[in-house]
Amino acid sequence: MATQKLLSFFLVFLVLLQFLSSAESQAFIGINYGQVADNLPPPSETVKLIQSTSIEKVRLYGADPAIIKALANTGIGIMIGASNGDIPALASDPNFAGQWVSSNVLAYYPASKIIVINVGNEVVTSGDQNLIPQLLPAMQNVQNALNAASLGGKIKVSTVHAMSILSQSDPPSSGLFNPVFGDTLKALLQFHKENGSPLMINPYPFFAYQSDPRPETLAFCLFQPNAGRVDSGSGIKYMNMFDAQVDGVRSALNAWGFKEIQIVVAETGWPYKGDPNEVGPSVDNAKAYNGNLISHLRSMNGTPLMPGISVDTYIFALYDEDLKPGPGSERSFGLFKPDLSTTYEVGLSKNAQTPTTPVTPVTPAPATTPTTPTTPATPVTPAPKPTVASWCMPKPGTPDSELQANLDYACGMSGINCNPIQAGGPCFEPNTVASHAAYAMNLLYQIAGRNPWNCDFSQTASLTSTNPSYGGCTYPGGNL
Repeated sequence: MATQKLLSFFLVFLVLLQFLSSAESQAFIGINYGQVADNLPPPSETVKLIQSTSIEKVRLYGADPAIIKALANTGIGIMIGASNGDIPALASDPNFAGQWVSSNVLAYYPASKIIVINVGNEVVTSGDQNLIPQLLPAMQNVQNALNAASLGGKIKVSTVHAMSILSQSDPPSSGLFNPVFGDTLKALLQFHKENGSPLMINPYPFFAYQSDPRPETLAFCLFQPNAGRVDSGSGIKYMNMFDAQVDGVRSALNAWGFKEIQIVVAETGWPYKGDPNEVGPSVDNAKAYNGNLISHLRSMNGTPLMPGISVDTYIFALYDEDLKPGPGSERSFGLFKPDLSTTYEVGLSKNAQTPTTPVTPVTPAPATTPTTPTTPATPVTPAPKPTVASWCMPKPGTPDSELQANLDYACGMSGINCNPIQAGGPCFEPNTVASHAAYAMNLLYQIAGRNPWNCDFSQTASLTSTNPSYGGCTYPGGNL
């Protein structure tokens, strides 16, 4: 009898311990704290807001002293960033790297729980041929500075990548890194392997839906009931786009022999409003995506290729950033308003473990006029690529300097034939930077895989279904 009572007590203790651990710590849920805004509350108020939620980690895009100080003694993990502009000095001068670590880390650590230093943001796919080769030396010098301060094993050094580092991600089992970044990426991955640091990526199912705006695709992107998509290589049925995108990266790492490198999702989110011509932004869709994502992470199901664990995921974003350029959606990702109220509820408060039930997928109208939720048609296994031809074109108003950089970048890539825009070629006229850049950017998009992230070019390009071909100049498009 005594043994039975002891066993019962032990079981109750284990259940209680598991409950307390789940309630008090969800270290896999983070938030992006951007500051491209002029209406944000003071850091002290923001930290109180974060403490009222189950968010355990915060990603900063820089190393703002006021925010780092405000987060002291909270136990919240902090990811800080060295800007792209800091990379040349960090790469060329170990003393500068040491001073950077001293000023931005040692001055606050360990009271402020700095866990990762990100060196640069989406550098590899930026097209900046001067900056890209300096990324690894910069990371190495920061790592050496941490080692000298006896923090090498406690604070990781990484960099954040766009999903366009992949040339192929569908099906997920076929995921491959783009060979045009081959030497650079392999050297970076070797750095991660040697230092136990994660590969950081920015998957956005929102962009995947924009390229294929059907109800069944929306359901797949929002973690809602759908027929799923069977991976023809592995036979695995994927039930949501987030898992499919993350596993595409996992497959790419495995294919190159870097199975031990962990993946961290540095950004993912869904805008709650946008411009009239944008497909997908709405409060219902944003609430469904972020709420279901949080539930998915809490389930600890993981992804099919990484079962039983939740990938560390930083949701974009804490607040709207009203000074950001680009379409309206770029300024509408915030989960909270500047007055600290919620934009919409996703179950992040400490006394909420599951979000409110999301709505049925909505097929958005071309304008932002409210739409009525409708039940999708009988689900079918959707094609992963756009069902209509698409072309990648520069955004109107992009400066010639940026277009020239895109042109040089695209034409410098292996497999890209820019002869048609050379003198005498069918697309040489009109002889303008804008025209030549448009051809080259579209060609790279078509060859790189025709994924939405292949048409980014540091947010200077967008997809169109209107064929830009003219006269004797034919722009590649459709299924190549």
